[in-house]
Amino acid sequence: MVRAYATPVSERVWQPDDAAKLRIRELVADFSIEITPATAAKHPALADLLPAGTRVYVAFVPGEDHRSVAATAARVRGEGLVPVPHFPARSIVDRAQLNDYLRRVTAEAGVDEVLVIGGGIDLPRGAFAGTQALLETGLFEAHGIHTIGLAGHPEGQQELSAPGAATTLQQKLAYARQSAAGARLVTQFMFEAEPLLAWERMIRAQGSHLPIHVGVPGPATVKSLLNYARLCGVGNSMRVLTRQAGNLFKLASLSYPDALITALAWHRASDPGCRIERLHFYPFGGLARTARWIEGIRAGGFTLDEDGMGFTVDGAAE
Repeated sequence: MVRAYATPVSERVWQPDDAAKLRIRELVADFSIEITPATAAKHPALADLLPAGTRVYVAFVPGEDHRSVAATAARVRGEGLVPVPHFPARSIVDRAQLNDYLRRVTAEAGVDEVLVIGGGIDLPRGAFAGTQALLETGLFEAHGIHTIGLAGHPEGQQELSAPGAATTLQQKLAYARQSAAGARLVTQFMFEAEPLLAWERMIRAQGSHLPIHVGVPGPATVKSLLNYARLCGVGNSMRVLTRQAGNLFKLASLSYPDALITALAWHRASDPGCRIERLHFYPFGGLARTARWIEGIRAGGFTLDEDGMGFTVDGAAE
């Protein structure tokens, strides 16, 4: 196993005991996870992999058709899971398409939670340059959406060429204050804790009381993680991966986010005002592998490292 994640914050003093295990289990217990329609199609029974009631975010990747996302959301609901479809502003052509997409996911999949994001492309396909323009239509509230996830960027956003594409945190907070829907922040995936913890403290000081769902990569090879990090523009914390990618053996080895999760669990336990609510997993190493690893944690089947800075899930494959 390669620990490609930075160790928890240095000031931590947390003994590897039952209380520490409980804090980790509590953080992981109500996790969410992300899939694409293509990923879902590879698995005939998602309910065999995920606990009933798990929030499953259905990604609307560039080039995808909103109808296939809606159909996948309906399948997720049918398997006893909770679909949370993505609404990428720059991939949605106009108000009519947005309205049709919302109609489909609410009527066919019972959706009342969504994730609204910029969308991973620089130039919009149509009328919406960024998140704010999508939110200002009022259509989410009109269709009965009661919770809207908004993107959090602890390491900053990639430079976008479309005017008005970037929506600031203050704009998101202003929207959350006036909207009838509740809001949460869902972050990009991370490889180390400290930037996330510094960002969490900063936005709290700026007046944000929104719950934070922290993006965590599931177990995957270092090579896969590097590729996704470059693709998604997660730059700053890539150094903890590149330090481990010095040879082909390490590139092919699995990396686990145990140190990151341990640090987040400690932060929640030590700071009563912490707004970190749950973890949102990106299964870059495969949905089944990630689901098995998470279930091991939820069941308590893991052993804390002697230094208290990480853990090993029983039976985790190399």
